[in-house]
Amino acid sequence: MKPQAAGAAAASGSAAVTLRQRMEYFGARALLGFLGWVPHRLARALGAVLATGCYFLWPRLRRVGLFNLRMAFPDWTDRQRRRTLFRLFQHFGRMLADFAFFPRLNRSNIDRLIVYEGFEHFERARSAGKGVLFLTAHFGNWELSSFAHGLYGYPCHFVVRQLDNPLIDALVNRYRSLSGGRPIEKRDFAFQTLRAFQCGEAVGILMDQNMLGSEGIFVDFFGRSASTTPGPARVARKTGVPIVLGLVIYDHRLGKYRLRFEPVEWIRSDDPDDEIRANTQNFTRLIEEAVRRYPDHWLWVHRRWKTRPPGEPPLYPL
Repeated sequence: MKPQAAGAAAASGSAAVTLRQRMEYFGARALLGFLGWVPHRLARALGAVLATGCYFLWPRLRRVGLFNLRMAFPDWTDRQRRRTLFRLFQHFGRMLADFAFFPRLNRSNIDRLIVYEGFEHFERARSAGKGVLFLTAHFGNWELSSFAHGLYGYPCHFVVRQLDNPLIDALVNRYRSLSGGRPIEKRDFAFQTLRAFQCGEAVGILMDQNMLGSEGIFVDFFGRSASTTPGPARVARKTGVPIVLGLVIYDHRLGKYRLRFEPVEWIRSDDPDDEIRANTQNFTRLIEEAVRRYPDHWLWVHRRWKTRPPGEPPLYPL
C-alpha cells in the first residue's frame, strides 16, 4: 500500500471532513509525493526555501519563538535569538524533505541519513526483557528517530497527538509506520503502552509539550515552572521498565544525523507522588541540557509555558 492511500481511505470514509480539510490533505499529499520523488539533495534545498518563506511569512510563530528564546536565554542578543530561530526553521525544512523520503528508505540505505551513538545503552535496557521506554522530545529530527530504529531491526511504537485534520493525520501516520512502528494515541496511552511493554517492545514518548489543566505537573524548565506530563514517570514506576534518552542530532560535519542513546537513572522515594515529580523533573532537566547544547534543534515556536500555576498571570502577551 502506498503512503498516499492512507489519506485517501480516510477521505472516503469520513463524512465529517470539511472541504478545507480535503484541500489541505491533497496539498500535503502532493508536497510529500513531490519531495519524495525528486533527488533527496534537491528535496532538502526546496525544503529550505519553504522554511525560509514560513519564517518570514508566519509572524505569529516567529513572535512566539523569539519570546521563548528571550525567556530561556536572557543574556543573548536579539541577533543570536533571530539566528537560532532562523536555523530552526531551516531544520524544519530538512525534516520535511527527510520525512517525504521515508518510503524510499530501507535497511540498506538508512545509514546514509542517520547513524547510532550509544547503541549499547539500548541493548542493555532491551536485555532486561521488560521493554524499553524511550524518553524524547520535539528535538532534532524526532520523526526520523523511531523510523530509523525500526529499519535497523528494532521497531519502536510512538505516542502521538491526533492532528486536527484527520486526513493528514492518517497520511502522516502511514509514513511513520512504514518501518514497523505503531502510533499510540494519547487517549490510549496507558493501556497501549503497558501492553507494548508486556510484549518486550519499545515505546517512544515526547514529553516536552505544555499540558493543559490538571493533565500536567509543574517542574522547572529553563528556570520557569512548566506544566509537564507525568505519564512517562508513572508508567516507568508501575512497570519498572528501563528508560533510555533518545535524541536525534544533526551533525553538519558528517552531513547526517546521529541517533544518540543515553541511560536514564531512576530516582526513588518513599512517597509515590514525590517519586513521580522527582523523575519528571529529572527527565525535563535532561531535555533542557540537550536544548542548551543544541538550541537550534528544539521547537521554540511552541508555547511551552502557556499553562501557569494557580495565581500566576499568563506569560505570553500574544
